[in-house]
Amino acid sequence: MIPSSAQLVARLERHQVTLYLVALAVGAAAGLLLPELARPAEIAVTPVLGLLLYATFLGVPFASAGRALRDWRFLGAVLAVNFVLVPAVVWVLSRIVAHDHAVLVGVLFVLLAPCVDYVIVFAGLAGGSRERLLAATPLLMLAQMLLLPLFLWWMAGPGIAAAVEVRPFVEALLWLIVLPLAAAAGTQFAASRSRWGMRLRDAALGAMVPLMMLTLAVVVASQVAGIGGRIAALAIAVPVLLLFAAVMVAVGMAVSRLLGLDVAGRRAVVFSGVTRNSLVVLPLVLALPPAFALAPLVVVAQTLIELVVMVVLVRLIPRLIPG
Repeated sequence: MIPSSAQLVARLERHQVTLYLVALAVGAAAGLLLPELARPAEIAVTPVLGLLLYATFLGVPFASAGRALRDWRFLGAVLAVNFVLVPAVVWVLSRIVAHDHAVLVGVLFVLLAPCVDYVIVFAGLAGGSRERLLAATPLLMLAQMLLLPLFLWWMAGPGIAAAVEVRPFVEALLWLIVLPLAAAAGTQFAASRSRWGMRLRDAALGAMVPLMMLTLAVVVASQVAGIGGRIAALAIAVPVLLLFAAVMVAVGMAVSRLLGLDVAGRRAVVFSGVTRNSLVVLPLVLALPPAFALAPLVVVAQTLIELVVMVVLVRLIPRLIPG
């Protein structure tokens, strides 16, 4: 018996973590066996990611977003963790790789930007508040694009910061925030007025898991050959990435408990603090001068490490924050 579209979407969502790991393996195999795919895959990263963010923003309840954003304790916890405490933690940990400017820039780019896509998935699997994270997503995305250049100037120094072009940030703001957000709002409006709009919305939301799989596969395929050739140089970044995840679990738990959040809110804050926006910052890092050629590989390495960490945290966080 052929399953209905609703049943198929439900199956994809039920097995999404396994499917994401499969997508990573497929992308890695394709990139290693067919190195000539690297350049086309690199070009495809931004449009594929734009589609993923459109589907992500489509899940934002715009009609009730104001109510979710009036949860000042949750919003304050997420903003404080990501834009006050994360920079402090990153500054300390990044001193470990400060002698290698390319690795340093890769570490700073990826660790200073909070995730806005699969963090919602993993937080939900661990019993975190998906709705409040969804409502905060556009704000997190906009804030990181505005603050990331300032953090880079502070932590990497004016010399390295001057080598980072403004144009990729403007393009990212347009292609990864403004257009997907506007398209998602327009689709929701159309869905409230017509049947075809409703069908378009449901189809886009149902495509979330395949789009995430495609994005992960494309990102890995575009960079995995480079990782294989520079594995020794990347090794110094691995302890920083693992330490960051461990520290931010403790920080997220402490801040959310201090602010008196409920269990779902506390779990969501922890995931928001740990999970980074590697998929979104990769196009920015790819636009850096050739001297920073190692930085995109650091971003991809962080993605691979983080997905394993997420699988562990889905089991661990409900035990650390029982409810």
